[in-house]
Amino acid sequence: MKFTLKIWRQESPKAKGKLETFNLTDVSEDMSFLEMLDMLNEQLVTEGKRVVEFDHDCREGICGQCSLVINGQAHGHNKHYTTCQTHMRSFKDGDTLFIEPFRAKPFPIIRDLKVDRSSLDKIIQAGGYISAFTGMAPEANTINIHHEVSESAFDSAACIGCGACVATCKNSSAALFMSAKVAHLAKLPQGQVERQERVIWMVNEHDEQGFGSCTHTGACAMVCPQEVQLIDIAHMNFEYNRAMAKTM
Repeated sequence: MKFTLKIWRQESPKAKGKLETFNLTDVSEDMSFLEMLDMLNEQLVTEGKRVVEFDHDCREGICGQCSLVINGQAHGHNKHYTTCQTHMRSFKDGDTLFIEPFRAKPFPIIRDLKVDRSSLDKIIQAGGYISAFTGMAPEANTINIHHEVSESAFDSAACIGCGACVATCKNSSAALFMSAKVAHLAKLPQGQVERQERVIWMVNEHDEQGFGSCTHTGACAMVCPQEVQLIDIAHMNFEYNRAMAKTM
């Protein structure tokens, strides 16, 4: 297979970026999208040119690092996929592919396709944790959690923090990411100690980092690799209103 790649190149956060065109041939249909970029970088190294920088880690759809916009869609055209799970056989031979970084004010570009997503970490640092008492671990069977509750909490906890929801939202809202963390801990007895303060701390940090408001278009859930549901946003709004009412 052969492809024409139009890739965003930017030397530094403050530099002016642009799309550069590359031609790639002999691409195997079984290659993942990131393996195709590896192939391009090997070609650039051979030619003595600077490689294209992009984020990656596990390449198994778990870490959430492969933050690319492919043909205008976060992670590409396949629903609920990460970029590393996308294979070249899902494109047509001879296609032109536009490859850009996630674009959002809280995600400043570091270089080329790499963005700084530490703003998501700061939301977690604000309240995405639990208090645990020191000493011997309690017997697990003494904490009764209904199966449906544990399954629901696990579904929320599946969020990998990739930021695709932010890149897709027209307001660059991180509501789906944040709500997954809030809902996960609010559903479990271990998360009750900070339950009231947690959602206020995290929402305030979300706004301070420059993320926009949620307008419930549902675009975020459409691209989420882990299929986190919009109901978590409703759960977060309930938790926030509940906490605010108790502080008044």
